Amino acid sequence: MSDYVPDRVQEESPKHKNSFNLRINLFFFSTFLIFCVIIVRLAILQFVEGPTLKGEETSRDVKNVPIAPARGNILDATGVKLAYSKPVQSLYITLQSNYSDKPDGEKRDNYPEIEKLAEGIAAAFAEFGDSDGENLTKEDVLAAMDLNNKLNFGFIPRRIKMGINEAENAYFMEHKTEFQGISVIEENERQYDLDTVAVQTIGYIKDFKRSKTLDKYQNINEEMKNGTQTDPGLMYGESEFVGFDGLELMYQDELRGKNGYLKIPVDPRNMPEGIDEIVPPEKGHDVWSTINKEIQVKTEQAIMDQLDWLHKNPVSGRLHKDATTGFAVAMEVKTGNVVAMASMPDYDTNVWSSGNISSEDWSGKVEYIYQNGTIRSFNPGKKGTHPESVVLLGSTIKPLSVLIGLNERFFTKNYTYYDKGAAYFGKVGHQARVQNSGGTVYGAMDPAKAIEKSSNAFMVDMVGKPLVSKYGAGAIDKWDVYMKEFGLGVVTGSGLPGEYRGWREYVDVKAAGSTQSAMAFASFGQGGKYTTLQLAQFTATLANEGQRLKPQLVSKITDSDGNIVQEFGPEVLNVVNNGDNFDKSYWNVVKKGMNSKVSAFDNFGYDFARKTGTSTQTVGPKSVDNGVFIAYAPRENPVLAVAVMIPEGGFGSSSAAPIARLIFDAYDEVYGLDGIPKPKKDVAVDDIPQ
Repeated sequence: MSDYVPDRVQEESPKHKNSFNLRINLFFFSTFLIFCVIIVRLAILQFVEGPTLKGEETSRDVKNVPIAPARGNILDATGVKLAYSKPVQSLYITLQSNYSDKPDGEKRDNYPEIEKLAEGIAAAFAEFGDSDGENLTKEDVLAAMDLNNKLNFGFIPRRIKMGINEAENAYFMEHKTEFQGISVIEENERQYDLDTVAVQTIGYIKDFKRSKTLDKYQNINEEMKNGTQTDPGLMYGESEFVGFDGLELMYQDELRGKNGYLKIPVDPRNMPEGIDEIVPPEKGHDVWSTINKEIQVKTEQAIMDQLDWLHKNPVSGRLHKDATTGFAVAMEVKTGNVVAMASMPDYDTNVWSSGNISSEDWSGKVEYIYQNGTIRSFNPGKKGTHPESVVLLGSTIKPLSVLIGLNERFFTKNYTYYDKGAAYFGKVGHQARVQNSGGTVYGAMDPAKAIEKSSNAFMVDMVGKPLVSKYGAGAIDKWDVYMKEFGLGVVTGSGLPGEYRGWREYVDVKAAGSTQSAMAFASFGQGGKYTTLQLAQFTATLANEGQRLKPQLVSKITDSDGNIVQEFGPEVLNVVNNGDNFDKSYWNVVKKGMNSKVSAFDNFGYDFARKTGTSTQTVGPKSVDNGVFIAYAPRENPVLAVAVMIPEGGFGSSSAAPIARLIFDAYDEVYGLDGIPKPKKDVAVDDIPQ
C-alpha cells in the first residue's frame, strides 16, 4: 500500500515559506540595528570622547625608574681597595596617592593618612634604630617623602633611610601591610680606606640632585629633560650617588656601570599601578690607580711630622708655626705614573659616604682641607693673611733659566761670570737691586755652578736682562713659551677635574713696573705661582731632557670579572723647543748644576739631581718664605721625580727636602730606585739631618 499523499504536502508549502522569510527579515533587521549601534558608538568615541581618551592614553604610560648599579672600586697600584661599595639595605616608599598640597597651600583631605604613616615609620626608627645614632623624626620622614614632588615624580620611589639595621629591616618586612608602598631595597654605600689614602685625589661622591652644579651632570640632566637621552640604562635617578671630585668624578662613567630600571605603569595622575618588568643593573668597572698605598701613607706621615718639627725647631733662627699645610707629588720619570700625591692635612672621606655631610663635619673637619692642594689653590683657613697652596717657585726655576740662557746663546756652558752678590736693573740713578740669599758673594762661576749656588745675580744679569735686550716687550711672550713647554702655566694633562693652570705674574707688566723688572724677577723664581703637580712634571721633564709626559693616575680599568677593559701607558705631551731638543750639552750643564748641598740626603745611597727653593712673597702686610724642593734620582738613568711645597715653611732645604728624602726612601723600599726593592727601615723625620 502506498504512503504517497501529494495533495497534503502541497497544502503546507506556502505556510513554511512565509515562516522562513520572516526569520530572514528578522536576522537582517537585527544585524542592521547592531551595525547602527556600532557606528554611533564609534562616532561618539571619535568626536565626543576622543580628546579625553587621547589624554588618558598619553598620561597612562609605562615609566622607567632607574635602579643604581653597584659602583666599581678604585684600587691602589697593588690592588688594595681605596674606594669600594658596600651593600646595604635601604627603606624606600612609593606613594600610592597624591598627597601634595592644594594650589592654595592647604593640605589635601587624605593628608592625615600619610602623616600617620610617617609617624609609624618614625616610631619604628625610634624603637629599633641604633642607640648611638640619630634617628629620623616624623618631620624628617615627611621631608624624605617629597610629597609636593619637588625632586621626583609621583611614581618614583623615595629613599627614606639608607643603611637600615637588621632589626629595622625585620620590623618593616613583618609589618609591610601596615605601611602602604614601603619596600626595602639593597643598594650600595661608598666606603673609603680608613688609612685616608690620597683622599683628595681619589675624591668623593654626592647624590645626583646635589651634583647638577657640575658641567658633566648639567649636561646629563639636560639630555634627560629634552629627551635626547633615550637609553634607560643611562638615565640618572635623583638619589643616585655620583662622583663629585677626583678620580670618582674623572672616571664616573666607567665606575658607574649601567643602571637597571623598573618598568612601572602609571595612571593619569603619575601614580604607580604595579610593576611590569625589572631590568637588572650592570656593575661598574674597577679603576686601578697608580698610587701606591705604602708610599702614599709614608709621604703623608712625612709631611705631618715635618710640619710638627717646624713648629718645635727653629729654622733660620725662628720657629715656623704658620707652616700648617704641605704638598708633595712623586712621579715616575719614564712612565709618568704618579705613585704619591699628598695634600695635607687630609680627612676621612667616609664623611661623604651617604652623599651629604653634616654641618659639624663640614666646619670642623673638611672645609679648608677637602680640596687637592697639589692641583689647586685654596684658602688654608688660618686667621690673618697667609699664602694659599700654590706658591712662587723660588730657585727651583733656575735650572730652566740657565737652559733658556744657553739656548738663546746668551752664554756658553763654560762661560765665567763674576758674582758680586747682587745685580742691578732699570734706569741709571733709579736702578733696582736684587741680591743673593744673605747677600753672599760667590765670585767666579760657570752656569752649572750658578745653579748649584743658586745665584740670583747670575739669573738677572745673564737671563732676565738679555731677554729684554733681545726681544724688547716680546721678552715676556718668549719667556711664556718656554714656561709652557715645560708645563708651567698650562694644565698637566692629568685629567683631574678643577686643575689650576697657575698664576703667571710676569705677564702683568704694569704691576712689575717694566718688562725688564718682570723678566728680572721671573728669572730667579719670583714671577709665577704653580702647583705641586706642575712642579713634579717640570722636574720629570728636566730628567727626561725635554720630553714632557702626562702624569698618569690610572694604569688600567677592569670589569667585574677582572678582564682588562683599558690600559694606560706613557704619553708624551710635547718635546720642548718646538720639537727640536736642546743641545745635549745644555742638559749636562743642568744635570751637573742640580747639586746643591742638602743635609737631609746625607747617606743617601744614590747620586741624584736636586734644587732647593725659598720663594719669598708678600701676603698682606708681611713677607713670608715658602719652602720648595725638587729632585730626581738616580742622576743618570733617572727613575723618580719628586716635588714638595711647604707654604710658610722657610728654607726649602730645611722644610721641604726632608720630606722628599723619605719619599725616595719609601719608593726604594717598594720598587727600588735601581729596580731592586730594599729592606724596610723605620725612619722618621726626626732621624733625617736638617
